[in-house]
Amino acid sequence: MLRFMPVGDSMTIGSAGEHTWRYRMWQHLRVTHGGPFRLVGPRETLYDKATGAADSYEYADPDFPRAHLAGWGEGWHHLSPLIADAVRDSRADVLLVSLGLIDLGFYTNATQTSENVHAFIAAARSANPRISMVLLPVIPNIRAESDAPFAREVALFNDLLAKTAANLDEPGSPLLLASLPHSYDIHADTYDGTHPNAAGEHKLASAFAEAMHQGWGVGGPYESHLAESA
Repeated sequence: MLRFMPVGDSMTIGSAGEHTWRYRMWQHLRVTHGGPFRLVGPRETLYDKATGAADSYEYADPDFPRAHLAGWGEGWHHLSPLIADAVRDSRADVLLVSLGLIDLGFYTNATQTSENVHAFIAAARSANPRISMVLLPVIPNIRAESDAPFAREVALFNDLLAKTAANLDEPGSPLLLASLPHSYDIHADTYDGTHPNAAGEHKLASAFAEAMHQGWGVGGPYESHLAESA
């Protein structure tokens, strides 16, 4: 059985009333994986904007394995210290990681964020030397559209992430760099310029799905799922 752990920030945890890209990935793997799998992780909740806390179970469709390691306002800076225990306790095989926007926006520059990526990878491997990871670059967002210095940091970090994935890739613990979601449009695929709506959820899931299908032969193409309604 393959155990997949979604790891991320607000775009991964999602907020009350949403499906989340985690749900879209679960749907995709149910159709294409061809073997037993689970979503794993130490957390299950959504973020509730009304309470300002990650204490909601109000998924648009709660009937799926909701486990994850994601947090509203959390980044590589926050989750690197947690990943070893999360991998060890859940016996995760594959990490699907979408982080970096929060780090660059509030905590660390591109170089410092890249150092935290290295720490994250080392910690995950300390818990499972055969862990596989798919790393998603920082996706388009409204701040990068209007803040040129921030956009440059995002571009630099994404370049550093690509180099990290290439340099630290190992046969026994592979790293895949996912491509930015095809035709991702912050005005059509998000509800506020950053957080995905239903269309954006599908595109985030497809980025991970296509990377695993093309890189490892896991699952299948995602295109047939993009037309599904919310």
